[in-house]
Amino acid sequence: MCGIAGWVNWDRDLTHEQGTLFAMGETLVCRGPDADATWLSEHCAFAHRRLIVVDPSGGAQPMTRTFGDRSYTVVYNGELYNTEDIRKELLARGYPFQSYSDTEVLLVSYVEWGPNCVDKLNGIFAFAIWDEARQNLFMARDRLGVKPLFYTRKGASLVFGSELKALLAHPEVEPVVETDGLAEVFAIGPARTPGHGLFKDVHELRAGWHLTATREKLDAKVYWQLESRPHEDDLEKTTETVRDLMVDTVTRQLVSDVPVCTFLSGGLDSSAVSAIAAEAFRKAGKPPLHTYSIEFEGMEEHFEANSFQTGLDSPWARKVSEFIGSVHHPVVFDVPEMVDHLLTPLSFRDAPGMADIDVSLYLFSREIKKGATVGLSGESADEVFGGYPWFHREESLKADTFPWSLKLQERVNIMSPELRQRIHPEEYVADRYHEALAEVPRLPGESAEEARIREISYLSITRFLPTLLERKDRMTMGASLEVRVPFCDHRLVDYVFNIPWRLKTAGNQTKGILRRAMRGYLPEDALARKKSPYPSNPDPRYLAATRARALELLDDPDSAIRTLVDPQAVKALAEASYGKLEHRPWFGQIMATAQLFHYLIEIDAWIRKFSIRLV
Repeated sequence: MCGIAGWVNWDRDLTHEQGTLFAMGETLVCRGPDADATWLSEHCAFAHRRLIVVDPSGGAQPMTRTFGDRSYTVVYNGELYNTEDIRKELLARGYPFQSYSDTEVLLVSYVEWGPNCVDKLNGIFAFAIWDEARQNLFMARDRLGVKPLFYTRKGASLVFGSELKALLAHPEVEPVVETDGLAEVFAIGPARTPGHGLFKDVHELRAGWHLTATREKLDAKVYWQLESRPHEDDLEKTTETVRDLMVDTVTRQLVSDVPVCTFLSGGLDSSAVSAIAAEAFRKAGKPPLHTYSIEFEGMEEHFEANSFQTGLDSPWARKVSEFIGSVHHPVVFDVPEMVDHLLTPLSFRDAPGMADIDVSLYLFSREIKKGATVGLSGESADEVFGGYPWFHREESLKADTFPWSLKLQERVNIMSPELRQRIHPEEYVADRYHEALAEVPRLPGESAEEARIREISYLSITRFLPTLLERKDRMTMGASLEVRVPFCDHRLVDYVFNIPWRLKTAGNQTKGILRRAMRGYLPEDALARKKSPYPSNPDPRYLAATRARALELLDDPDSAIRTLVDPQAVKALAEASYGKLEHRPWFGQIMATAQLFHYLIEIDAWIRKFSIRLV
């Protein structure tokens, strides 16, 4: 994986703008600690930070290739899993290659097929290609949005980057947040409306979209989206297809010139990925797969099962590891270390995020990086196969809002009257929700129940999953660890999206079709285990630390958040948190009271760190 940044200006000579490009690239060092380079032409300049995974000598960027009198230059962040398939096709068409890198295959694909090259790609990617002859810029992002890409256009100038901080390093981009940006943070966050970059005039290139920029205009188009189709396969054929797709997807994603490992919580999703990877290692005659799990000191002492977290992960991680024959590494953290890093994720996310879940993932990735450069994760299986509680709970299915954020009123209650009046949170969330529903591809003749499940599936894949992918990308790349997500393979997502609910829940089990597909790869009791999400820290010391710091902000005259919250409401929440609270998260499955205090702390630090102007 890498970090990319660039600047196009059709009215200005950029050949002497090395300093600006260097500054933009420097913000992305953690994404690419192994090499850096810039490339400047009259009207286009690129910066690249490289994390070397494939072809150390031949994959250097920015990469330029010339064919006749046409010259093309690319900066690319990602990984292609069908590189050799495309290379063979291009070789048959007479194209020569100077390396075995996927970067060159990507660039030559664009030379041959133009914008349609994205239809050929199986992978995770965000890239930009400058066509010197045409003087245009082409940018694209992978179908599920695993890799990030932000941009802003002002007059004859276009600036882009892997992360928001790269854009903010450019003198033309100011840290200004308008009303809708505040609404995103306070009412939608830590999720974000697709395409929204938080800062004024900054946009996110949406997942499954590409964009062509010329002097005259920006032309953004969708090239992939979920489609609804009748599912013709019976249970056995569906099971077989899911299994085949899983095996092919995981096996493709093991390609690397550096050490590869897997995340293994002991849950169904990471266990399935790890089991397939372990078998692929054995068949290839490689040493045993290394697997990693996260644990907290005192977890057994403080953990209380609830409807969201049903049990501890660690015994299951060990059990699965023994079954698949991996070398397992439990990584253990304690509260003091996590408290020391409360605000560390902000430097990687550039926005308030998922509180302690971000912190632990970053620290976890930092430990994994000591032994591996690439990891495979079980992220997105719950969105694709319908594993979340909101697929199964009547209150969620009937709610006229995002099912992972049913407690909007509790968020509104801690906003200052001025902020409520400014952002109109209930109206803003309702608008974003109904915009999302309007996108859902309908299937004629579907029952009301199936239609609602399709809606929840679409919302989960296009609105909830991006939050987790952003977290995964920023926290792992913050530690210079590349993480791949097999459940985001578009072929698998395409197929499973249209499997009827009665088959997805085969055997009356959550994700029943996936459990059937993984028979033989995992122990039967592990296959039957109920879902348990990525763990949050149940230690009361974490709640005490976030509560205390949030209360301190209310008394700090320099606090950036004082005018945005209702001090009395926050203090009342703090007082109530001294007692035993029912675990009903305000976001997702595990972001409850302690995480809400943490989120407020992050908002305050975000405004200060980036010198944000609220207008």
